[in-house]
Amino acid sequence: MDVGRVIAPVLDAGLGCRVERVDGFDTDTLGTFTRDIPRLGSQLDAARKKARIGMDLSGLPLGLASEGSFRADPFTGMFPWNVDCLIFIDDLRGFEVIGIAQGHARSDHLLAANWTEAEAFARRAGFPEHHLVLRPAGEEDSRIRKGIATWAELADACAWALGQSGNSRVFLENDLRAHANPSRQDNIRLAADDLVRKLQTRCPACGTPGFWLVEHIEGLPCADCGAPTRATRAEVHGCLKCDYRATRECTDRQFADPGRCDYCNP
Repeated sequence: MDVGRVIAPVLDAGLGCRVERVDGFDTDTLGTFTRDIPRLGSQLDAARKKARIGMDLSGLPLGLASEGSFRADPFTGMFPWNVDCLIFIDDLRGFEVIGIAQGHARSDHLLAANWTEAEAFARRAGFPEHHLVLRPAGEEDSRIRKGIATWAELADACAWALGQSGNSRVFLENDLRAHANPSRQDNIRLAADDLVRKLQTRCPACGTPGFWLVEHIEGLPCADCGAPTRATRAEVHGCLKCDYRATRECTDRQFADPGRCDYCNP
């Protein structure tokens, strides 16, 4: 399932907007998860460039594109973590809104010595629902087979890679492209939800969509000593076009945990 088919129902239900796929450009030229083509610039830069290319090819003033990245999780640094963003560009009204979601997604790898090890890894990696990428010798070998989606394809690719390898090893990893990674599709769907929420929230002053959180204000008082802490006491929402800002005091709690207080817990 490609990205468009994941996000289209979300945008249709939330905004009444129809998503049309634009062909005629190979987005792999902007960077690949398999590292054979490096991505230049940030994740957001790549998403914005994709949207602009789609707008140029379609001749439309509206654009939508996604870009994903994988890294270590922000809590322990031990597990794979996926961040996906969706950018919506409106040149008619001159703004862009970004939806973001993050969470676990399959991103496993193994350097295997034989079919038994490769097969065991594939089962742990969610294969065949989650597709695989294979290459001989190691993770930087330029010879790649992508989009392996059946056990027959995996056995063939494994035999090929072991036959080509100079160290009798085959490197296996999850295919991180959206259509090949259902767990990543879940995060893309959540990013679409986030985008819809932001587009549904208009500036009270000028009506521009995307009136959203722009700043946290610290200073929630400590529950023990009453001193201001680093915990958030208010949020500032701002407009993408005009200067309007609205400060909203946090109402879910009146005091901060003393563990966040520099006086009680220096």
